[in-house]
Amino acid sequence: MTAPAPFSRRPLPAAFVDDMRALLGDRLHLGEAMRRQHGSSEAHFEPVLPDAVAFPHSTEEVAALVRLCLAAEIPVVPFGAGTSLEGNATPVRGGLTIDLGEMSRIVEVNAQDLDCTVEAGVRREQLNAHLRDQGLFFPIDPGANATIGGMASTRASGTNAVRYGTMRDAVLSLKVVTPEGTVVRTARRARKSAAGYDLTRLMIGAEGTLGIITEICLRLHGIPEAISSAVCPFDALAGAVDTVVQAIQMGVPVARIELLDAAQMRACNAYSKLDYPEQTTLLFEFHGSERHVEEQVATVRDLAAANGGGPFRWSNLPEERTRLWKARHEAYYAAMNQRPGAVGLTTDVCVPISRLADCILETRQDLDGCAVPATIVGHVGDGNFHVVFAIDPNAPEEMHAVEALNARLVARALSMDGSCTGEHGIGLGKQSFLVDELGDAVDMMRTIKRALDPKDLFNPGKIFQL
Repeated sequence: MTAPAPFSRRPLPAAFVDDMRALLGDRLHLGEAMRRQHGSSEAHFEPVLPDAVAFPHSTEEVAALVRLCLAAEIPVVPFGAGTSLEGNATPVRGGLTIDLGEMSRIVEVNAQDLDCTVEAGVRREQLNAHLRDQGLFFPIDPGANATIGGMASTRASGTNAVRYGTMRDAVLSLKVVTPEGTVVRTARRARKSAAGYDLTRLMIGAEGTLGIITEICLRLHGIPEAISSAVCPFDALAGAVDTVVQAIQMGVPVARIELLDAAQMRACNAYSKLDYPEQTTLLFEFHGSERHVEEQVATVRDLAAANGGGPFRWSNLPEERTRLWKARHEAYYAAMNQRPGAVGLTTDVCVPISRLADCILETRQDLDGCAVPATIVGHVGDGNFHVVFAIDPNAPEEMHAVEALNARLVARALSMDGSCTGEHGIGLGKQSFLVDELGDAVDMMRTIKRALDPKDLFNPGKIFQL
């Protein structure tokens, strides 16, 4: 498996540990078990353990910890739920991991303004359970029950992005602890502002390299009057992709369009105990008034039929829709279940919608010639899709083959004016691809990093190397 670059670890100074204990008491952990939990992730990278793990309960405690780390020149890595896929929270230089999971307070909900403010450790599902009685919901759904702070740090998106956008669109303002240990608020609650630099979006997707997000003000949406989900199998992968492209180009406001190829459907049926046809399949969800949903459904059903789609299988009841989307969210684990003991590597590219068919079909041809089991799944409504590889950890040649295929996939996406990552971020795994994609713009990112974090203590070694 790919391992982070080695570093020279030095013990934490005794005075530094004493100061942290005085601040946190038993919320500071030095034991190996807790450190191991925060040095591993769902990514394929080798674990690297932090030297200590802290669980603050307030922004002020985070700021105090950062000031202690700055004085002792100890690296700082913020941590949410640990569900990132590119080694985004791996503490490659050791130091202190700050786990924000116990900062899980919903600060306020402004129902009339359709916004809320939450602490960074609030989980996505927790927030929606709290909002439900007020007829509101937060639509960004990356699949995992991630923390809102982690979602903002990686600019997450997910299944609803085709209609509701990504975290870039959902966040109104942030409270951030800077590398100097000061606390800044990047904006107010107004829906738009032209006041200076857009610091909010500078921090969104920065993966904790420029600041630690401790509070987030979010846009909310009213729960739609009608929600309908449907599953439609296709004779061929090309027909499914063409249906997606045509629906988007016609302006049909579908809330979710997810594609699972035949291999992924076989895996989902086995893992989630489903009985859908084992063909390339689209999952749809439609939001709106009863009449509006009916119009959307009619349009998409006609498009699907013209492209070789089979009959729509409906999931209108909430429990049926929950089961359907739960199976989609478990696609990664379903793919791994095909090969017990496998290690997963999940790719992530995004291309303009007009090039989606070419990119997916060429990728599938590559995979058909690969000995490693692989499936395609994606949020194809916005041109974003993934390949999930199930790799034998005892066969290094498989990892080499998969890394070569991944590089080929990224090169293909970039040649189509796409991106090397639609939602996973750069982390450890995509740093060379970032340079391929943005060139000299990466030097501008380095300039910003050096200006805000001259000692390179905030999540060092991520996104790019200094």
